[in-house]
Amino acid sequence: MVEGLSLMFLLVSLLFVSRVTSRNFTIENKCDYTVWPGVSTASTVPLSTTGFELKKGEARVINAPTSWNGRFWGRSLCSTSSTGNFSCATGDCGSGKIECSGGAAPPTTLAEFSLNGPNGQDIYDVSLVDGYNLPLVVVPQRPQSGQTCITIGCVVNLTETCPSELQVMGNSSEEEPIACMNACQKFKTAEFCCTGEYSTRQKCPPSLYAKNFKNECPLAYSYVYDDATNTFTCSSSPNYVITFCPPITSNTTNNNRSSAADPPFPAQPSKETNGGTKRQRVIGMTKTLKQL
Repeated sequence: MVEGLSLMFLLVSLLFVSRVTSRNFTIENKCDYTVWPGVSTASTVPLSTTGFELKKGEARVINAPTSWNGRFWGRSLCSTSSTGNFSCATGDCGSGKIECSGGAAPPTTLAEFSLNGPNGQDIYDVSLVDGYNLPLVVVPQRPQSGQTCITIGCVVNLTETCPSELQVMGNSSEEEPIACMNACQKFKTAEFCCTGEYSTRQKCPPSLYAKNFKNECPLAYSYVYDDATNTFTCSSSPNYVITFCPPITSNTTNNNRSSAADPPFPAQPSKETNGGTKRQRVIGMTKTLKQL
């Protein structure tokens, strides 16, 4: 009888420990096409997978240690060559396989997490610093009340409003854009990359290109010094749902881009900071995310 109670106590203890020392990430694909999520771990304990296929409508749950740090992203337009090399038009990780051995090649929309950080809080964000390739939202489960543990992300198709000089084009005969670079990646100057003499927040305000990202996706990290308003925290140790192409997003590229929707970008690179803000659209998008 004593041995039975001891065994039961051990099982209950192990169950309790597993609950407080691990988290779940649910990765959902709501796109009208297959997405191949990638995972990059910055902490010492990697996850059980670094990349996998997720067909339309599918979801996968990934367990993570409570102190995990890393990134998730989506790869699109992937294929395997006749020699067995796996590659993707966007978000490719360069491994030649579905499983990744490193990070994503930009431009790529990123979901970044640092679990159980200072004061036991999770720190998370959706980043466009490396550009944009897929709409993505992060939804904390069982969030505590407050303004810092909320649904965040980019729910619009930024390829529709991406200036022509930042567009990454597909290989189809229609030559539709499949991703949108950030200005640093495109122009490689200290002014856009916030390096050298522009390496401080004061000397590197958001460019007009970064403002476009911000206007379209107010709850995503738009450039390197956007962390003050677009890094979020949760203190309730929640699980997270990461959704590609959430239902309110147009899941396919709009073939007929409306010129009225295009932001007023200059023909040459500019650091102009007094462009329009599209304030009503920003407010509306923020409200929509909070309703998810």
